[in-house]
Amino acid sequence: MVRFENVGMRFGTGPEVLRDINVELEPGSFHFLTGPSGAGKTTLLRLIYLAERPSRGRVSLFGERVGALSRNALADLRRKIGIVFQDFRLIDHLSAFDNVALPLRVAGEPESLVRDHVGELLAWVGLAAHMEARPATLSGGQQQRIAIARAVIARPDLLLADEPTGNVDDTLADRLMHLFEEMNRLGTTLVLATHNESLVQKRGYPRLHLESGRLAVERAGRNAA
Repeated sequence: MVRFENVGMRFGTGPEVLRDINVELEPGSFHFLTGPSGAGKTTLLRLIYLAERPSRGRVSLFGERVGALSRNALADLRRKIGIVFQDFRLIDHLSAFDNVALPLRVAGEPESLVRDHVGELLAWVGLAAHMEARPATLSGGQQQRIAIARAVIARPDLLLADEPTGNVDDTLADRLMHLFEEMNRLGTTLVLATHNESLVQKRGYPRLHLESGRLAVERAGRNAA
């Protein structure tokens, strides 16, 4: 599903922010991505969802070596990936409903299916009363739930989430984690970046830990790399 081979990443002439990353994530796996601020977590996610190219090494997604693909082939890969951005990136002039519906409409799904699925998902995340609201009128936590709903609505093969529970209370965070876990049970591969150590310990999934640009894989509480 995701494979990094000796990947390094630098911006311009600055120092490498990622160094010698070697990791393979199997289809259907669930990993937390942890590490202190500035460790490179967001950069690693950007490499996975093809917003950046590595300075060295190889990145492969869905069995395809990214560096050898055409622009059209890269676009096809991106359609298999759902992303929860830390800054939400909602479209300001669209309602909550239309923001969440966007992936389904781009995929050409019938409007009857769009109405049913989007309405059901927004109700599940507690936003049934705000379907027509514009993002600017909503709180940060509400915007975050819209961003999560948009990322999961089309059931992507790979879901990347950058601090998806950072602006919600513990009860709602637990509800959102159940949503991610249900997607995982249905076959979606997940990488969830978080600073919430209690969330990581409670769930017990393998951890990708970044420290000073280097990656360690920890399974069952023990360092395996």
